[in-house]
Amino acid sequence: MSFLPVPPTDPAMRLREAEELGVADITNPLKVRSRVLRRLLRRPVAVVSISIIVVIYGAGIFAPLIAPHGFSEADFQDRYADPSLSHPLGTDSLGRDLLSRAIWSAQTTVIISVAAVLTGSLILGLTLGLIAGYARGATDYVIMRLAEIFGSVPPILLLLIITATLLNDVQDLGANIEDLTGQHWIVSSGAPSYVLVFGALAMFGWVGLARLIRSQVLALREAPYITAAQAAGASNARIIFWHLLPNIGNLLIVALTLSLGGAAGSEVGLTFLGIGVQAPHPSFGTMISEGVGLSNVREHILLILVPATIVSSLILAFNLLGDQLTDVLSPRHR
Repeated sequence: MSFLPVPPTDPAMRLREAEELGVADITNPLKVRSRVLRRLLRRPVAVVSISIIVVIYGAGIFAPLIAPHGFSEADFQDRYADPSLSHPLGTDSLGRDLLSRAIWSAQTTVIISVAAVLTGSLILGLTLGLIAGYARGATDYVIMRLAEIFGSVPPILLLLIITATLLNDVQDLGANIEDLTGQHWIVSSGAPSYVLVFGALAMFGWVGLARLIRSQVLALREAPYITAAQAAGASNARIIFWHLLPNIGNLLIVALTLSLGGAAGSEVGLTFLGIGVQAPHPSFGTMISEGVGLSNVREHILLILVPATIVSSLILAFNLLGDQLTDVLSPRHR
């Protein structure tokens, strides 16, 4: 990634900020954010990307309210139906509404991608990267060697192994919790497979961000304002979270945007292979696996075209939005 944030003490950056906002507005975070947002919304590619993400994620969040049918409602008398008013995208081999299943599948993508990024990239990656870059020495060595261990094996291979070997155990654990608590919705909601998939993704999703954050913190650590804070007696925690963290915020936004797209794609891939989110809750990976086949491609192309188009559009939108954010947020591209 070519994005490199510049410390707020850089005179060239402050001059540009002064020219665009006026000297009095440089320190006003609300005006700075509104200016960045306006610049982003002037880019057609960014607007289209945001629109696609909002539509797909919004459909997933509000799936119980907007889905015309339940994700498991089947009508065996109406199999492979063509698009109509009652079924705008037609039905599948079991008579299930494709539009409804796509909306419910978007909910799965929202849950898995957001949970994986929050727990893996944001919590683990950001925290370990900050600590490694600021502490250096033995702490940095241990964290980076740990990152090398996790990064030395292809993540998809380990994800396959973890999900395949632990899936039944997690399902049994969910059933045991139901027996103990008297709550009989845990397994049917797909919660056990959700936890397993986003836990596996989070386990390996922190490495790249931790390395990126560490490299930026190592550069910012020698900045004059950090030296001044240390001389004033500020604690390490205050320096990390009050001085270093705000100055890598732009980099973090771009990295998290790209991570959401990667997590969504990984979830779909795992489920396509049959070891991700399990039935009865739908996923785009399940829809694609059910739609593959020469006969379906020839006679029922919507079975694979609908989920594949949505997934491709979502991942492409995240990647394009990440590029646009890099241009907008990076002082070198202003």
